[in-house]
Amino acid sequence: MLNLTDITVRLGGRAIIDGATAKLPPKGRIGLIGRNGAGKTTLIKLLTGQIESDLGSIDMPRGTTLGYIAQEAPSGQTTPFEEVLAADKERTALMAESETCQDPDRLGDVYERLIAIDAYSAPSRASQILVGLGFDEAAQHRPLDSFSGGWRMRVALASLLFSEPDLLLLDEPSNHLDLEAVLWLEDFLKSYPATILLVSHERDFLNNVVDHILHLQGGKLTLYPGGYDAFERQRAERQAQLASARAKQQAQREHLQAYIAKNSARASTAKQAQSRVKMLAKMQPVAEMIDDPSLSFDFPDPDELRPPLVTLDMASVGYGDVAILKRLNLRLDPDDRI
Repeated sequence: MLNLTDITVRLGGRAIIDGATAKLPPKGRIGLIGRNGAGKTTLIKLLTGQIESDLGSIDMPRGTTLGYIAQEAPSGQTTPFEEVLAADKERTALMAESETCQDPDRLGDVYERLIAIDAYSAPSRASQILVGLGFDEAAQHRPLDSFSGGWRMRVALASLLFSEPDLLLLDEPSNHLDLEAVLWLEDFLKSYPATILLVSHERDFLNNVVDHILHLQGGKLTLYPGGYDAFERQRAERQAQLASARAKQQAQREHLQAYIAKNSARASTAKQAQSRVKMLAKMQPVAEMIDDPSLSFDFPDPDELRPPLVTLDMASVGYGDVAILKRLNLRLDPDDRI
């Protein structure tokens, strides 16, 4: 579906992505992970054509459609329902042509194509996606300008999901969603009919949605099968294997060095010692797997407070001169759980 070969991207003289190679499986649900600043957004921009690579190539089937949410949320007097329907540009153009076309042959072709792309069920699909992302029937027909930025970003996400691109690119798609919408999105993506490449820092979301993890570290890409938990397990196993290989190589290196030091000066063994020197020179060091830098937090234990923490004695509370609650008596102690 998508092949990245020896991709290098330099920003400000520094290689953000350095000779990265990966082959993404067709119709795969791939989670792109890496520490902050590793280059995940740079890779997304590269795939969408917003930037170009300094070296390498990107290969995908001819005619592949890509979908990505723009930085700016949609706005104006258009409704969420209208915005989502308009995301299918082919359907919108064909529907408009069907109302004005005078050529019977062309009109037949238009209706045939509309049926082929299931155009007449589009309003129902658009409404279902909007409902899943939290828009009830009334909200679907309010102007976009009446919503906050977060809700308008939900409309942008709905439009992207409705358009069903061959390669769906999602960068932190759950950022503007509540728990109910996140659960709906998980189910939607699990049944998505094409390839997904998504960036997320949410472990559960990755475990529930993706079937591959694409790890970006040190400018390189490594593809692992399974969700995030499977990635961590495989990475730990790979670290252990590399550590074992390094230990074996170090033992072999020390053995060769000891043999060379002991036998180089002897005429009878100098040839064998020289052979060991060549072996030592050809020995390539086993690369060490570098861990991502992490932060540790220390929360000191606070001093214990003497009870009571709070006491109300015949208190009144309200707004201005209006008392809403009166004659309140309450005591809160440090070990209370209310």
